[in-house]
Amino acid sequence: MSQTPAPLPFTRYAYLGPAGTFTEAALLQMPGVETAEKVPASSVLSALTMVEEGTVDAAMVPIENSVEGGVTATLDAVSVAHQLHIVAEALVPITFVVASRAPTTLSRIHSLTTHTHAWAQVRRWAEASVPHAEFIPASSTAAGAQALLREDPAADASICAPLVAEQLGLHVVARGVEDVPGAVTRFVLVSRPGPIPEPTGADKTAIMIPLPEDRAGALMELLEHFSTRGVNLCRIESRPTGDGLGQYFFSIDLEGHIDEARVADALAGVHRISPKIRFLGSYPRADRRPQQITSEVSDAAFSAARTWIETLRRR
Repeated sequence: MSQTPAPLPFTRYAYLGPAGTFTEAALLQMPGVETAEKVPASSVLSALTMVEEGTVDAAMVPIENSVEGGVTATLDAVSVAHQLHIVAEALVPITFVVASRAPTTLSRIHSLTTHTHAWAQVRRWAEASVPHAEFIPASSTAAGAQALLREDPAADASICAPLVAEQLGLHVVARGVEDVPGAVTRFVLVSRPGPIPEPTGADKTAIMIPLPEDRAGALMELLEHFSTRGVNLCRIESRPTGDGLGQYFFSIDLEGHIDEARVADALAGVHRISPKIRFLGSYPRADRRPQQITSEVSDAAFSAARTWIETLRRR
């Protein structure tokens, strides 16, 4: 049975800002965050650096979108560049509006600004509705909207969240411009390594596995450790290590908690093949969906197997 995650022991959070971003909306889902200090950061790297340096206790950053897939800046930073752990996740439905400083029409918009991930989610709409408009990248959807209020804005309009347009008093030219209705972005809360959140029965574990050598069957040898122990992988993405062609690491989310015998045994098996594996955290699932575990890979089954081996040894 799934349990409600315990409140987080943090008092100061960073998030990919400025205020009004989808990332702030994700942060506001965390229990107890209402009374905590919230610090907007200019980039994912900046937010994670603030955590590592101790300026804040934790940071909320985007890691995966249901349309565009993984957010590479976060995957690389969490997996390699920073010694941080994931302690929670949040899911935020994504919808966009086209907003301008003053009332206008789509035909008069010749340039649009937003974050690159947001642009990727509205590209088909833009090609059909404003094919003449130039795309100008912004550090976030909210930053693009705020830039419209400058004395000499670089763009005619922005693509942002409805909340941002409302907060800034912008004119909404068009609503629901996302190409795929119902898109969701997953965000993760990261902190310095410390106590791992208790198992809830509906958990994920994040790891990074360097591929030991580039040869046929190398990845299969790693994945077999999960399949034979009944551990389901929620996500697997390959990323270059930066050390040369053919050098990759795998960013993986799996169902379960490191305190569960099947998960711990699988990670121990992978460690024998790839000793540089990194544990990135076990944390409650945002959707609270409990994992389905068959009897042969339950903790009781692993305990019974260990007892049997000890019995044989004593003989």
